[in-house]
Amino acid sequence: MLKAIHTKDANMHTGESQTFQGFAHAIRVQSKIIFVILRDISGTIQCVVMKDSQAFDLVKDMSLESVIRVTGVVKEEKNAPGGVEVQVDNVEILSSADPVLPIPVDAKKGGEETDAPIRFDYRWIDLRKPEKAEIFKVWTEFEKGWRTYWSENGFTQLYAPYFMSTPSETGAEVFEVNYFDKKAYLAQSPQFYKQMAIASGFERVFMTGPVFRAELSFTTRHLTEFTGWDFEVGFIESHHDVVDFEEGMIVSGFEAVKSVFPNLDITIPKRPFPRISMVEAKKILAGLGIASPEEHDVSPEEERALSEYVLKEHGHEFVFLTDYHKSKSAFYHMRHPDNPDYSRRADLIYRGLEVTTLAQREHRPEILERQAKEKGMDLEALKDYVNFFRFGCPPHGGAGIGPGRFIMKMLDLPNVREATYLPRDVKRLNP
Repeated sequence: MLKAIHTKDANMHTGESQTFQGFAHAIRVQSKIIFVILRDISGTIQCVVMKDSQAFDLVKDMSLESVIRVTGVVKEEKNAPGGVEVQVDNVEILSSADPVLPIPVDAKKGGEETDAPIRFDYRWIDLRKPEKAEIFKVWTEFEKGWRTYWSENGFTQLYAPYFMSTPSETGAEVFEVNYFDKKAYLAQSPQFYKQMAIASGFERVFMTGPVFRAELSFTTRHLTEFTGWDFEVGFIESHHDVVDFEEGMIVSGFEAVKSVFPNLDITIPKRPFPRISMVEAKKILAGLGIASPEEHDVSPEEERALSEYVLKEHGHEFVFLTDYHKSKSAFYHMRHPDNPDYSRRADLIYRGLEVTTLAQREHRPEILERQAKEKGMDLEALKDYVNFFRFGCPPHGGAGIGPGRFIMKMLDLPNVREATYLPRDVKRLNP
């Protein structure tokens, strides 16, 4: 394999002949000289092809976004982007691009970006833009931080199935699939299997994988399939223990991003995060003059208003909204023993957007069955799930996290689709 270096390392090799590989990001042809901006995953570098070079005629007719291999001497040049350039000796075209691109990669300064639906049709070209690729570099570091926390705090990674015989949540927002001679569902979360792991004695587990939601929604925050991160912990006292764990994960994630992207405009959050009960939140919102469409839940407008309030009053971009009414809680959420109309559930709001739902689970089978009946659920269909708790299970709780929403708000993106490699929504199944 031919050894090439990345453009970001060029300034460490001045005076040396080196090879670079990437895309022809920009080409400027003059009578006796051609400037080619070569782009790779790490950045760009200016390549200079002189008239007397054997590569001149080849490069003159080359199309933008062709994949090229360039060899030449790296020289200091204060007027070049990055302060260095390549005096080209040889150019090899590894793959020619069609001369007319369906969407631009190097949009002219001040030009408008192509509409999102068209860009997503050509997502593999859209992601060639350095600012788009950076989204997923940030995501990578964010996940590294969470994994560091999981590793340092005794979590075991497990892999749940995504075919289920019973929907994992209350409601009808599930995708039904034919499963040989029976009906199956694509998992809305690995909820049941996380809990089974606690009943198995793992104590602390995490899972990453696809989540499917058959929601007929066209908002900036919803997808029909997204990547979810889930964790579950045993031997807890309340949902506040779960909150404590997630705070640690988030701080670790932000620290990891900041260490690699120090110039990114993000703030590493301080612990503890503000925690406000739903009842208290409604009083705060009423005092702010914000209308509440529902008594026991918050609208997107209320989420944003609550975030603005917390930022102003507490200087914090996160807030845990705790203690939901039972009508807004899953059948497996544990109720407060002193006030059974409310459950030990919390949602995390970040910069005005809900990014996490967590709760302490109900591990007593007789109460699980009673609460499932209240929700009108079929106990026969839940038999296997309830059996997880008939032979001893530690008190436990956990969370389902939408990392795409974290990235969306962290990078101030207009839509969660921008933080998704290949988004799937009501109308999109391609590419």
